[in-house]
Amino acid sequence: MEYTDAELARQPIGYWSGAAHRAIIACIRGELAALGLSQPQYWVLRYLSAGDLSPDGQGLTLAELTDRVRTYLGDRDDLEADVADLLERGWITRDAGHRLWITEAGKEAHARGKAHAPGLRARIHDGIDDADYVTTLKVLRRMIRNVGDDPDASGT
Repeated sequence: MEYTDAELARQPIGYWSGAAHRAIIACIRGELAALGLSQPQYWVLRYLSAGDLSPDGQGLTLAELTDRVRTYLGDRDDLEADVADLLERGWITRDAGHRLWITEAGKEAHARGKAHAPGLRARIHDGIDDADYVTTLKVLRRMIRNVGDDPDASGT
């Protein structure tokens, strides 16, 4: 359905922001699933492959990983099942101190996922120029502030 600008101005932001979120996340998760990854598994591989380790450079515990992606988890509590699957696949390993490390196979899996990111971003942004995208983000950030929340506390 096509709406006039006047009709769009009266549309509920909660509906449209939620619909956009669901559709985009479903698209991203579908792309990752085709590569044999869940989105949370990709987050684990991303953090471990980036060398984004603990302050002392000693890997990351499950709790540390979970803290880093907490804002993305939604109603989930942690990454335990995702980490268990990655351990079983041999894409990550756990040392005696329960710190997690990425393996060569995990680095390869992460690289496959990362290689798809530019094409996926292009698909999601098709027909949207950078100025419109920036305006959209500014509007959403302002709306978040308008309802008394911090747009920077959302994990971006």
